[in-house]
Amino acid sequence: MAHGAERRNGKEGTWTKDFAHPCYADGGPMDELQRTNHSEVTEFILAGFSQKPHVQAAFFTGLFCLYLVTFWGNSLIIIVIQKDSQLHTPMYFFLSNLSFLDICYSTSWEPYVLAQCFKDFPTISYTSCHAQTTTSLFLGMTEHLLLAVMAYDHFITISNPVHYTIIMSNQVCLQMAVGTWVSAFLLSVMPIIAILAHYCGHNIIKHFSCEIQAMLKLVCSDTPMSLILGLVISTFTLPLPFTFILISYILIVAAVLRIRSMEATLKAFSTCGSHLTVVTIFYGTAIYMYLKPQSKEYF
Repeated sequence: MAHGAERRNGKEGTWTKDFAHPCYADGGPMDELQRTNHSEVTEFILAGFSQKPHVQAAFFTGLFCLYLVTFWGNSLIIIVIQKDSQLHTPMYFFLSNLSFLDICYSTSWEPYVLAQCFKDFPTISYTSCHAQTTTSLFLGMTEHLLLAVMAYDHFITISNPVHYTIIMSNQVCLQMAVGTWVSAFLLSVMPIIAILAHYCGHNIIKHFSCEIQAMLKLVCSDTPMSLILGLVISTFTLPLPFTFILISYILIVAAVLRIRSMEATLKAFSTCGSHLTVVTIFYGTAIYMYLKPQSKEYF
């Protein structure tokens, strides 16, 4: 049946409308969109900034510029590190991994959002939305774990510089990098499986992409599996890596305080400055988004 099509109500001979899209609701774009709790969701509607053309234009321009800067800036970092043999050290090896990760994360959702930006209530299939959510969660977990590994690298650099090259050999660095990617993949795929086939009724995502927190609000009910999913995401992506980073920096500060040379002390702090800034911004944003109480509202 087409969107907004009329149908006859059995013997009464009356006609009603089926609203399968928010644009056809009488009380506004989304006020009257209701679906039965037993209907199967085959696609999602991304509300985003629909019907707000002035916001859409500004959002598109900002996101497009941000994507270009992210893509080409990180690509340049990777190329420079690969070309300059003096930068073939563990710290820059992990930095190139982080740059590649940022490119992957941005590409996993930003081009799609840009393509759909000027559409009112664009739709995305269940499969595509699930793939986008899983990919974003996987790459986000990888970045959390990689930042923790980089904190450990800084700790070894400052606390044990004599044996640094032995402890952080090329083989060890490769194993740690692969371990972060594999661990994040396992931690993201297993909980995501738990919410398969749990979506029913409402299918409007109050976001411009299939973001995990917005998706969880569409789960039919607070089932044990959905609670497990939230617990796994919250535990393994935020507290554990953040605690490891915090402990690493406490040990780094303790090691720096034992250095008597002021020049060496400043050099040690400068080594960790950029990483600490990234950690503060990244975890500050993530904690605000994912650890605050969430209201399960649809419209």
